[in-house]
Amino acid sequence: MKRRNFLRLSATSAMAVAIAPSLITEKLYAEDGSLFQTFEKVQLKDAEGNPLKSKALVVEENYVFMYPHAGTPAIMVDLPSPTEKDIKLKAEDGTEYVYKGGAGAKGTLVAYSAICAHQLTYPTTKMSMFQYVPTTGKTLAYDKPGVFVCSSHLAAYDPREGGKVVGGPAPQGLASIILEIDEEDNIWAVAVLGPNKFQAFFDAFKQELKAVYGRKGAKKLTKDEVKVQPLKNFSAELIQA
Repeated sequence: MKRRNFLRLSATSAMAVAIAPSLITEKLYAEDGSLFQTFEKVQLKDAEGNPLKSKALVVEENYVFMYPHAGTPAIMVDLPSPTEKDIKLKAEDGTEYVYKGGAGAKGTLVAYSAICAHQLTYPTTKMSMFQYVPTTGKTLAYDKPGVFVCSSHLAAYDPREGGKVVGGPAPQGLASIILEIDEEDNIWAVAVLGPNKFQAFFDAFKQELKAVYGRKGAKKLTKDEVKVQPLKNFSAELIQA
């Protein structure tokens, strides 16, 4: 990899698909079953095992949790302003889909798969080169902060527009994790929207994942509840370009 200055912080036909998270009641699929899948509702909980409330989230903090598999990381962020709505996106193979917008009363809560769509860089407990860069920060990957950035090759994704690629070499956007917030302000993960890299991820990091989760543990689907923690607590080192 080329040297850069890092800020170290310790074949289907085109088909349009849209979803409103509050209307999810069963499994739904795009034509080839790849763009769109709901899972059992999984409740997000804090480090002490208490239900995580959306009002407890720090704005623009990176929160990491595993979904929809035990070994596939996702990052949730409460943005400082609402996302755009009804964003039309396109997968690398040309399949189209629609991102309806952020969760919560203000439409500011988003979550995306934290597996880069370029070469599968992802957060580990040792370090993370994939993260959301706050609007008060700076990044070499894009002319404006407030985006997800993979520091491996400077791919940038806009969380306000469904994870759309806005900079760098990624051929498609991030898969969105669909969230629901109930009447008690509890947060639930319920589905994945958009082209995901889960199988490629399992294939590429088979040995690394086996060492952490056992032979097939990384592929197990999360059920009932999942732990959420700030990325700065999950990864020993955050590397931002």
